[in-house]
Amino acid sequence: MDPPAAKRSRGCPAGPEERNAGAGAVRGRGRPEALLDLSAKRVAENWAFEQVEERFSRVPEPVQKRIVFWSFPRSEREICMYSSLGYQPPEGEHDARVPFTRGLHLLQSGAVDRVLQVGFHLSGNVREPGGPGEPERLYHVSISFDRCKITSVTCGCDNRDLFYCAHVVALSLHRIRHAHQVELRLPISETLSQMNRDQLQKFVQYLISAHHTEVLPTAQRLADEILLLGSEINLVHGAPDPTAGAGIEDANCWHLDEEQIQEQVKQLLSNGGYYGASQQLRSMFCKVREMLRMRDSNGARMLILMTEQFLQDPRLALWRQQGAGMTDKCRQLWDELGALWVCVILSPHCRPEERTSWLQLLSKWDKLDVCPLEEGNYSFDGPSLQPTAALIPELLQKGSTCITNMEGWVGHPLDPIGCLCRALLEACRLEEETLAIYPDSGPEKRKVAYQHVPVPGSPGESYLAMALEVALLGLGQQRALPEGLYAQDKVVRNEEQLLALLEEVELDERLVQVLRKQAGQLLEGGPFSGFGEVLFRESVPMHTCARYLFTALLPHDPDLAYRLALRAMRLPVLETAFPAGEPPSNPLDSIMSNRFPRWFILGHLETRQCELASAMLTAAKGDPKWLHAVLGSIQQNIHSPALLFKLAQDACKTATPASAPPDTTLLGIALELGLQVMRMTLNTMTWRRREMVRWLVSCATEIGPQALMNIMQNWYSLFTPVEAATIVAVTGTTHATLLRLQLDAARREELWACARTLALQCAMKDPQNCALPALTLCEKNQAAFEAAYQIVLDAAAGGLGHAHLFTVARYMEHRGLPLRAYKLATLALAQLSIAFNQDSHPAVNDVLWACSLSHSLGRHELSAIVPLIIRSIHCAPMLSDILRRWTLSAPGLGPLGARRAAKPLGADRAPLCQLLDAAVAAYITTSHSRLTHISPRHYSDFIEFLGKARETFLLAPDGHLQFAQFLENLKQTYKGKKKLMLLVRERFG
Repeated sequence: MDPPAAKRSRGCPAGPEERNAGAGAVRGRGRPEALLDLSAKRVAENWAFEQVEERFSRVPEPVQKRIVFWSFPRSEREICMYSSLGYQPPEGEHDARVPFTRGLHLLQSGAVDRVLQVGFHLSGNVREPGGPGEPERLYHVSISFDRCKITSVTCGCDNRDLFYCAHVVALSLHRIRHAHQVELRLPISETLSQMNRDQLQKFVQYLISAHHTEVLPTAQRLADEILLLGSEINLVHGAPDPTAGAGIEDANCWHLDEEQIQEQVKQLLSNGGYYGASQQLRSMFCKVREMLRMRDSNGARMLILMTEQFLQDPRLALWRQQGAGMTDKCRQLWDELGALWVCVILSPHCRPEERTSWLQLLSKWDKLDVCPLEEGNYSFDGPSLQPTAALIPELLQKGSTCITNMEGWVGHPLDPIGCLCRALLEACRLEEETLAIYPDSGPEKRKVAYQHVPVPGSPGESYLAMALEVALLGLGQQRALPEGLYAQDKVVRNEEQLLALLEEVELDERLVQVLRKQAGQLLEGGPFSGFGEVLFRESVPMHTCARYLFTALLPHDPDLAYRLALRAMRLPVLETAFPAGEPPSNPLDSIMSNRFPRWFILGHLETRQCELASAMLTAAKGDPKWLHAVLGSIQQNIHSPALLFKLAQDACKTATPASAPPDTTLLGIALELGLQVMRMTLNTMTWRRREMVRWLVSCATEIGPQALMNIMQNWYSLFTPVEAATIVAVTGTTHATLLRLQLDAARREELWACARTLALQCAMKDPQNCALPALTLCEKNQAAFEAAYQIVLDAAAGGLGHAHLFTVARYMEHRGLPLRAYKLATLALAQLSIAFNQDSHPAVNDVLWACSLSHSLGRHELSAIVPLIIRSIHCAPMLSDILRRWTLSAPGLGPLGARRAAKPLGADRAPLCQLLDAAVAAYITTSHSRLTHISPRHYSDFIEFLGKARETFLLAPDGHLQFAQFLENLKQTYKGKKKLMLLVRERFG
């Protein structure tokens, strides 16, 4: 597309006298050559070449050439800005896909040739290597420029993108880097003005001859119009020249493909659910910011185009119809769009008429039905938020008040604090710094250097100090947490962004004084300050801001730093919900998640509170005064056991460095926090309890044996019996622990005695789970072991289950105490009952083990257990299995350990005859029970069952006869089941 200048009429060529007069006027002043270049450079940047009363041709030819030379952009930064989404310094490492990088490579490889500049028009060829097996491609590139800005570009590649292609970049960089190698010509109108009639006719005829197929119709049409005296073309003075630059009233801005911007934004919004689309849109926002920073008018143009496409997003109408809110990603994009408009409207560099037109656009867009509203109710008019006069192994007394500032500055939709702070910091950034100070500005982030810039008319003030003051005023404002998840998350993000800006500022003495002054004012700020003595229950906590202030002030004014941080430890919404000392119902989760659903970010706020406390604990190491002050604040203000446990771990780690002696005061505080966590979570079982208990024992070990014995002696208020017996007592007496404590024999025995006492107490309180650990721990002390054994016997009478009794019995056998094992096994059998159809009962193996144990002890013990087996077990296969095991060999060792020279016991003789009768009776009873509801698919299983029954019957002297009578009885009783009885006859006769 031709630039606007191509359509403008240029003045008629001036005569030689006019040119010479102009030249003489300039030469007569005797300017040096350098001064002539400087003057031409300034004119090229600021002067419009066409004016009503004078023409470009009146300027002397040397000055004309210099003006043309200096009118091309001289900085590569602008070229880069218009050929990549994010600015990257040319000397750095680049992504090969970025057009600027590709163009730079083309230039360096010598791909640019036949470069010609005619006036304000640059053209050239760019060769690009083809792919494998493809020929080299040649592109013709044309660039129009005006007053150091590229106003239009054309490339044969037809690459449609937001910014310049690599070929335009290559030609532009060639013109910048090799300007003196470019063939330079004046605007074509100036060249034509030097020709006589014959030369002009020859020029026109040669031009038509060279391109007659393209220009002949146009040439004939123009000739006809010129020969017609009253034609429009004859009424215009001069003729257009596409190479002569723009007119004084023409817009002067860099080339921007508006249609492509609209198309790309539309496409990215249609893919809004994808991470890549959101990132590309943010990159476009960053490009707008970069343009604004460069005072490029295209920044506002690009923002208008993007806003129009945002408003045409079809999802807006859909969400409005459904009454649904936007997605979080979409809201973030709209927030960034609004923040950019704030920057544009408040820019001090825009003209009043521009600001007026932008405000009219914003007003027009605001009236559209689909224009979204900011989420969150920023005016708290609800009656619930205004206190009434009457409540005022009470509110003051509670430290609450009615909030003064309902609308928070940080997290506000227009982000006033962020905009003002960035504007002030921008004014203080060193000139050589070229990177953005806005969030998400790209992967090339690095620390920005700032300097103090004086404020005109305010002696002693600097923009840098004002930026710090503004940020602290906003962050320290007492304000209510807004409604809605997104609005609350925005408060958090704005705080973090502001603090990220402040952390980039290197504090000098001047800024430290500002910090001290602002910190003091925040402490004395009353209801306007979030650090004041009295807070509203739903005020935004100050933890994040306080952590920055604490870290910054600590080296300069420790007292002020601690006072500020301790004041900020409060979380009013939890303090009024749970008075000090009252435990929450579900402490390991966010304790307000159910009772206060408005506080969607409560978990995040509690984490920030923990981070502030951890920073104070770490900094206070070696200072008992502040350590105890911090401990008191933690115990009063932090209500989450998980976070308290994390603080305890951090404190213990800080107190025990690898290369220095431990800090006993900090270790004591870590233990105290751990004990508090144990008390808070005692009645709330969680998978983290075991980790907490083990850590507490480890921490007490670091302090010394007395701390370890103290937690053992006071276990009732800290641990469950299982935890105390299986973790505390065991871990506290391991070889590693004893080695770590380096105790003498007396102190070691004292610790053991304490652990045994703990184990016995736990066994008495919870014998089911603690009896075996207590026995194990008391093995080396006879008296304690006997006491533990007696606790098990007593518990057996009081309801200790057969499973636990069998477990302890196996332990006794393993320890070489078979008689005690036998005793406990009989107690377990007395509680057991296995029905006829429970042949897979979980206690089957325990019963078989008990029978094997009694058989190994001798005939007396076996005889005593048979009645218990008969009474407790009614499962025929299980009884027959026990009977066969006992008949295989003679009883083993007697009670005194002497082997008996006896024959295997017979099944028909006492004491096994009773067991045989019971097994036979069980088979008969079970057979009748199974036949009552048997189905044909179970016939084969029943036949196999009868086979096992026959084996048991045959153990008796008259077993064959008994089994025959049993079968006859079945045939008579169940003769209706003909198919089954036929199978019985076929198998057994």
